[in-house]
Amino acid sequence: MNRKVLLWGSISVVLWGGIIVALGGLAATYFYQWNKKAAPPPPAPPPIVPARAEPAVRHPIPAAGNNTGAEAHPLPSLADSDAGIAGALTEFFGKSAVAKFLVPENVIRNIVVTVDNLPRQKVAAERRPVKPASGETVVNGDVDAGEVATLNVKNYARYAPVMRVVQATDVKALTALYFHWYPLFQEAYEGLGYPGRYFNDRLVETIDNLLATPDVQGPIRLVRPKVFYEFADPALEARPAGQKLLIRMGPDNAALIKAKLRELRAEVTRQPHPG
Repeated sequence: MNRKVLLWGSISVVLWGGIIVALGGLAATYFYQWNKKAAPPPPAPPPIVPARAEPAVRHPIPAAGNNTGAEAHPLPSLADSDAGIAGALTEFFGKSAVAKFLVPENVIRNIVVTVDNLPRQKVAAERRPVKPASGETVVNGDVDAGEVATLNVKNYARYAPVMRVVQATDVKALTALYFHWYPLFQEAYEGLGYPGRYFNDRLVETIDNLLATPDVQGPIRLVRPKVFYEFADPALEARPAGQKLLIRMGPDNAALIKAKLRELRAEVTRQPHPG
């Protein structure tokens, strides 16, 4: 059984990598007081609600009032956002691309989870915002017969439909769309357990991590210790999940994605630092 190559990571970072954000969350503190004495207890002091600490923002986005069309197109709640975000994506990428690639449920939450996970060792496949590729990994050599296995370059051609969408992406327009939907992405990010953390900063961290992916040329040796193929080189296998995805896509596809990521990084970091 060969390991299926997934497209969801590359699409979500390049096409929607610039669509995540940060809002603050307030935790309410409740004070309960009871007294065992017969005498009535003194009046309880009013609850102390801690002042919200502003996140240490490194890469702020423009204020909502500066986003074109923000007032004309108010955002839905995060729970009711799937139809709206799918419609925005359809308008941007086209009906065919969205129908082919997008998982239509929990779109914003799944994008947030994916972008947060890409610099880590593992990514939650069940939370992918984009449908996986069909087919299985093509290799040279039969590891079951004791042969040396290498990744077949035919795998790289399987990404052609995604690469066409990536290449045609207007990064400036995508960034404007990201800024408009920013509050919901921030809300979803804080819902992962990062209160007060700024998701645009996490997005930039993820982009920088992907840009650090080595340019691997020549045959890539594989092993299959159990069911799935892994890189034979321990240094490659130890790299973050997003970097391994780019390596599996081949050097030409990875170079195109990196070029788009550099454009995206420049757009989402244009706003001056607040300090």
